[in-house]
Amino acid sequence: MSGIDRLHHFFDAAVAPGVTERPLLFECKGEQLLGVLAQPERSCDCGVLIIVGGPQYRAGSHRQFVTLARHLAAAGYASLRFDYRGMGDSGGDARDFRETAADIAAALRAFAAAAPHVRRFVLFGLCDAASAALMHGAALPQVAGMALLNPWVRSETTLARAQVKHYYRARLADPAFWRKLCAGEVKLGDTAAAFARRLGVALRPAVRPRGDFREKMADGMLRFRGPVLVVLSGRDLTAQEFREHVASDRAWQKALLRAEVTRIDIEEADHTFSRAAWRERLHRVLLDWLDGHCRGREAA
Repeated sequence: MSGIDRLHHFFDAAVAPGVTERPLLFECKGEQLLGVLAQPERSCDCGVLIIVGGPQYRAGSHRQFVTLARHLAAAGYASLRFDYRGMGDSGGDARDFRETAADIAAALRAFAAAAPHVRRFVLFGLCDAASAALMHGAALPQVAGMALLNPWVRSETTLARAQVKHYYRARLADPAFWRKLCAGEVKLGDTAAAFARRLGVALRPAVRPRGDFREKMADGMLRFRGPVLVVLSGRDLTAQEFREHVASDRAWQKALLRAEVTRIDIEEADHTFSRAAWRERLHRVLLDWLDGHCRGREAA
């Protein structure tokens, strides 16, 4: 049995009524990458490339990208979720999001070849996958839109500002903190010293080297002329950092004010939308946006 045959053995051809999945092997810089293509019986001409962020592989945290891909297919959108080089079941050395331009381009080519009715693509990314989409996808002509969840913009300054404004404020308002303090389970001196260090960093002017990845993200957002969906969680430090960064950066403020940009805040959600209700809300938001901005004609 060949490698691809063995992979097919682990997939249900029909995972839901009218939805099929199959593994997809493709090359990038001499390495073999693995993805999973989810297709509806009748697909529109716009597909979704699911880019995976952080130390995750194509399934995502709590299989969120499996669920998302099947939800998209049930609504008429084909999708491909895949492993970067060095991650999951793909070959090569591991790399971070700054070095994934070739992986994204290769995945788009493989997607187009495997689903020829799909002619336009939306890049979907969570955390540093959203950062990668902005950095590497804005110049690709086949990219018709971007859906960006809790984009990663971390620096020492953004982290400190988010911690001072949100983490420490929430901790002081938490009765459990005061109970532990009164019981001697929290060392007040250590907590105060940690807060003072974070406050000192937060009050320093941010230093942004030329060519910094955050600058490249903003440049990508400004250059990209298609529709963009930005979804921010309310209970997520990464999202709070993004808000803090935007508040101090004119390029980002200008980018987010463009008519093509839709911003949605899901206040109760955490970073990965780990509860079913949060995922369902995200799916509704994404599908409403896709239907309104990206859906084209269906394949015959």
